[in-house]
Amino acid sequence: MKTARLLVLGVALAAGGIAALLAGRSDSPPPPPPAPVAQIDTVEILVARNDIGMGTVVSPNEIQWQVWPTAAASPTFIRKSDRPDAIKQLVGSIARSPLVAGEPVREAKLIRADGSGFMAAILPSGMRAISTEISPETGAGGFILPNDRVDVILSRRDREAEKQGGGDAHTAETILTNIRVLAIDQTIEEKNGQRVVVGKTATLELSPGQAEQLAVSRQLGALTLALRSLIDARDSNTDNSDRRGGGTQRFGVTAIIRPK
Repeated sequence: MKTARLLVLGVALAAGGIAALLAGRSDSPPPPPPAPVAQIDTVEILVARNDIGMGTVVSPNEIQWQVWPTAAASPTFIRKSDRPDAIKQLVGSIARSPLVAGEPVREAKLIRADGSGFMAAILPSGMRAISTEISPETGAGGFILPNDRVDVILSRRDREAEKQGGGDAHTAETILTNIRVLAIDQTIEEKNGQRVVVGKTATLELSPGQAEQLAVSRQLGALTLALRSLIDARDSNTDNSDRRGGGTQRFGVTAIIRPK
């Protein structure tokens, strides 16, 4: 009988010890709360909802307000707090340069046409658009695209050299350098991955003086567009450039073909 009582007492003591241990654990302090998340100041700015091509008339569905970190918002961005009616004001504007989806909209990339055509809208101030005929032979085989840079070469007969040399003489000289191509026919930018535009007319961006020079040169002989390397086009030290990278230089060669 004593043995049974001792066993019962031992079981009771063990259970009490376990209960005390569990109670002690439950009294342990709770874990510290998570650190508060830093709040970032934000501002709503106007962005392109989808890709907007150069020369495209902006519609209400192509621009929208988007939350942007205040520290990363440039002063040139359009803020809703400053211009809550900006979407209504900019609808109908023409994109002077392409905008990609999510890109902040800047005033410099849009212009109000006020009834004018898109070419007049995207043409920079002080510059002129003038066209010249091209072919695959005189247009780099169709590899010249809008916004490429070209040199304009004039080739013609040299009457003075023919008198002195006694044969047919032809001269070629570069009359304009680093000229921006505005359009090939009516294509003003690359579309749908198109890499070649075989057109009949190239529209160039020229200063008034260069436009006059090109008009006269067309009457003197044949014009050829030479596509410039992208690196050369960006290097303003490669030629004596005037406004916006377009320059005028004259250097050439004369070939005399003597009769057999």
